[in-house]
Amino acid sequence: MSRQANSLRPLFGLCRALLAALAVGTLVAACAGNQAALSDIRYDLGPLEAQPAPPSLPPLKILEVSAPPTLDHDGILYRIGDAQREGRYANSRWTMSPARLLTQRLRTTLSSRATVLSGADSVPAPMLKIELTEFEQVFDNSTSSSGVLAARATLMQGGKVIAQRSFIARAPASSPDAAGGAAALRAASDDFAGQIGAWLSVQAFAGTP
Repeated sequence: MSRQANSLRPLFGLCRALLAALAVGTLVAACAGNQAALSDIRYDLGPLEAQPAPPSLPPLKILEVSAPPTLDHDGILYRIGDAQREGRYANSRWTMSPARLLTQRLRTTLSSRATVLSGADSVPAPMLKIELTEFEQVFDNSTSSSGVLAARATLMQGGKVIAQRSFIARAPASSPDAAGGAAALRAASDDFAGQIGAWLSVQAFAGTP
């Protein structure tokens, strides 16, 4: 082997090392990108399933659902049993706050039964106010959990309260994680909307123009 070839051998070795480092760096960057994509998973309540046509209701104003500061964020909450502390899933969130998600769900669900208005509409109509107090995944043990929604509904007409009731909706989670909790809370939200619809249908204004 010539002296020139011997002098180039370290250069070839350095080039191979650099190429290997670049390949590893590309792979690490790709993995990091995939991890970043997986670390910010967003959930909503999903599409509304078709329901049989229920009895009709008069036009109804559905106000924006209100919630305490503990629920005024996009975090997905969980609780272990009766513990007094809540936790948030680190890498999973709602697309918006639970109160806003529930507002949309109620308006969409009840629009199949009534002309749904907002509080800003000037049309005289009964007014439904919802105060959300609980919206979280509750664990009974390490493998069993449920999505739990609690709220108070107030129905007003002509500036007077004509009915008020507290509701609780619960649905089992299929898995002990954020995905299972989000799906369970979706089911609980639909159950709650159904309870609200049934409650409204027996109020004094039901069936009136």
